[in-house]
Amino acid sequence: MIRTDRVIDAKGLSCPMPIIKTKKAIKEMQPGTVLEVLATDKGSTADLKAWAESSGNQYLGTVEADGTLKHYIRRSGEEELREKKFPQVVSNDELLTALNDENVQIIDVREYAEYAFEHIKGAISIPISDLESKMEQLDKEKAIYVVCRTGNRSDMACQQLAAADFPNVKNVVPGMSEWNGPTEKSIEEETK
Repeated sequence: MIRTDRVIDAKGLSCPMPIIKTKKAIKEMQPGTVLEVLATDKGSTADLKAWAESSGNQYLGTVEADGTLKHYIRRSGEEELREKKFPQVVSNDELLTALNDENVQIIDVREYAEYAFEHIKGAISIPISDLESKMEQLDKEKAIYVVCRTGNRSDMACQQLAAADFPNVKNVVPGMSEWNGPTEKSIEEETK
């Protein structure tokens, strides 16, 4: 089950109505939240994906069930545009090399819906908004590689972990937006 913050119904509507309803709903949502758009227009997949990209929001994916398309869009926030500051940065290739090291923990700080559609195999999902309350799940003895979509949320998470005395924290840049290593999904098989 994909966790969302809001659902809008655009079933029976054709272009441009699903985009208009989505645009209005996204404007009312907080950064980092996930919108589920219910639609029946097959063209809505390409339309919403293009709109999300052009508007700076993140199209997560689509699941089809019983003739209804469920589109998932994440509202991007200012934190994704700010400058990265955490000094310990590693590349995607460096993380790929470390994947099988038993002394490495991979933490994915994207929202649950982002993680569900694609994540690094073995990564632990802890959205940045939950990090403070879930830090005790992490092993301070291991190297912690923190990943998000672009390296910005993971930068903030690395700063939080370092402030909580985690000694070996690394920010993975550019993150999932350019990840070419093995991934898996946590949703039903009818994902498009």
